[in-house]
Amino acid sequence: MSGGAAPYRVLLCDDQELVRMGLRMVIGSQPDLTVVGEAADGRTAIALSAELEPDLVLMDVRMPDLDGLAATRHICARPSAPKVLVVTTFDLDEYAYGALRAGAGGFLVKDALGEEILVTVRAVLRGEVMMAPSVIRRLVERFVLPEAHSAERDRLSRLTEREREVLALVARGLSNADIAARLFLGETTVKTHLGRLLSKLGLRDRVHAVIFAYESGLVRVGA
Repeated sequence: MSGGAAPYRVLLCDDQELVRMGLRMVIGSQPDLTVVGEAADGRTAIALSAELEPDLVLMDVRMPDLDGLAATRHICARPSAPKVLVVTTFDLDEYAYGALRAGAGGFLVKDALGEEILVTVRAVLRGEVMMAPSVIRRLVERFVLPEAHSAERDRLSRLTEREREVLALVARGLSNADIAARLFLGETTVKTHLGRLLSKLGLRDRVHAVIFAYESGLVRVGA
């Protein structure tokens, strides 16, 4: 956030008041972040997201009435949707993977330290991926079906050969700098290819590019 800009608006969604209180204390202590609302269930989260127009939603997965996965899907489907950062108990479970498929930009485990929370929140707000490639890969390998889906294969055909190469290397956890060195390209060129392939495939970010690469069969589980 540049000097003088309004702080990023954060909506907290968790059915445990103590968890919300802890997150509010961490986030509210920062000049560039402000908590604009709280929800204890998915339906309230959806309503407040539309009403308050936050920049970021911190979303618990297991909530009454409507869970965080369904709420995330609904929120991320809206035009100009906020970023969603899912808070999970375990980082390698089906809920974490489901949250990513629903449109979340990342996830935090509930026992994360305050500084880790802030680093992750700010990174997601910038559109960065704050999950180790190894974590994403383990999630994908655990939960993606080995058969490529025909719809994903059809979308894959929209890409040029170079864009496919970039996507495959992203899925294997390489950074833009690493991809540039591997393909003998400038890093700016890699960013351009990545932006174009995300646009062609209708994907939100790098996390969803990784998931798509596996689900389309471009990259094979275990390969």
